[in-house]
Amino acid sequence: MYVNKGIQAYKKDSLKSDLAGADPHRIIQLLMQGALERLALAKGCIERRDLEGKANVLTRAIEIINALKDSLDRSYNPELADNLDSLYDYMTFRITEASSKLDNSIIDEVMGLMLQIKGAWDQISELDKQEAYIEKENERLGNG
Repeated sequence: MYVNKGIQAYKKDSLKSDLAGADPHRIIQLLMQGALERLALAKGCIERRDLEGKANVLTRAIEIINALKDSLDRSYNPELADNLDSLYDYMTFRITEASSKLDNSIIDEVMGLMLQIKGAWDQISELDKQEAYIEKENERLGNG
């Protein structure tokens, strides 16, 4: 019991440290990873028939997906942002369905979708990230 609490405290401190120095790209990566972790935890809860735990972690997964949805920037590629918005809506719908049906195969589907998005996000080069941040900052300052 004490070891588990220690691990959780370490993870919280580690996450706080990651977030403190993170650029917007890294924050999105951390959100996606957090959603995947919650979904994996939910699968375990469903297998154990821990309904309270399942509800808690799936609620958190949906909150994270909603945060990802809220972070979409339509100024760069409106069509891509709209597609991701729809995909995030689909994912939350499917999570709700998985919760009510206690169906891990649906959670696997959502995890697969999130892994595809995260994989693409992880492929963004450092140069592309820097160019996007410079462009965004110039727009903010009225220099674009």
